[in-house]
Amino acid sequence: MSYTIKTGEDSTAWSEERWDAVERSTRGLALRAESEEEAWDFIIKQARAVMRAYSTSFFIVTRFLPPLKRAKVEAIYSAVRYPDEIVDTFAASKAEQLRRLDGWAALYEEGVEARSIREALERGVPCFLSAFSRVVREARIPVEHYRAFLDAMRHDLAPRPFESLDDLIESYIYGSAIVVGYFLTYVYGPSHAGAFDRALRSARNLGIALQLTNFARDVSEDQRRGRLYLPLDLLREEGIERADVNDPSQHQALNRVLRRLSSVAEDFYARSLADIDAFASDSRVAIRACLDVYRQLNGRIGRSPRSLLHRESVPIGEKLKVLPTSKYWRLPLAYLTG
Repeated sequence: MSYTIKTGEDSTAWSEERWDAVERSTRGLALRAESEEEAWDFIIKQARAVMRAYSTSFFIVTRFLPPLKRAKVEAIYSAVRYPDEIVDTFAASKAEQLRRLDGWAALYEEGVEARSIREALERGVPCFLSAFSRVVREARIPVEHYRAFLDAMRHDLAPRPFESLDDLIESYIYGSAIVVGYFLTYVYGPSHAGAFDRALRSARNLGIALQLTNFARDVSEDQRRGRLYLPLDLLREEGIERADVNDPSQHQALNRVLRRLSSVAEDFYARSLADIDAFASDSRVAIRACLDVYRQLNGRIGRSPRSLLHRESVPIGEKLKVLPTSKYWRLPLAYLTG
């Protein structure tokens, strides 16, 4: 449940067959490309289609990035999207899902060792992972961050409850969301050399906030998958020993837990915003748009009396209200050109 993936509140999942077809066609184009940049462009066009299909909100806010940074973010998105599909969507046994994740992890190691997209593809690395590996090399993203992300995906195949918020953050959110924020920070860049640590801190806080918002919104869906991301200590304070969204007698107590989680998330949004000036100026509009759009969603969850059984979303008109009006012109063009 990584935050750049699950925040697609109006997402439409691709079938496994479509993923495979896109991989085959894009690989063929990239291998026939006359240059590294042409191969990159072929893959990024498809990575953009992935983001657009799965998350309207994230697609919109990334339109406010400069083209090169936007393309790198699209590469990152596709590389975190696919493993999440393995554990959440594709029809396979747990053993097969784990085998696929482990295979994907091994191919990542091949990708980061390659010197180009072509070399990665020739080593058998999938297209989206080949493009992401290039971003890792060029942006000097620590290779262990993506390993931590894949560990979080493995956790979803054998989930356990979390005793406290700290346990949840350190044992799961770190891999599922914080390191994704770190990927993006290396691409966004700092406002100056001495600001990078503050930019990472802002990304960490935003990752935590986004993931807590997701958890508060998706309790019913997570339960269907055998997962629980609500800290046990918060549940026990409400007299709940075993959470069950299908038990009407728990609804009031569970809604109070969701409101508390939303409140904690709001605190992390505020902390992230306090350090947003640490990012490069050409990235701040997109980061602020992301923060504001999902903060909107978080507020709706916190205020709604029916969040437990109703998956909250933010209508497009409401999203536009928090986006920079001076840059609206980018949105119709983005939807026309894809």
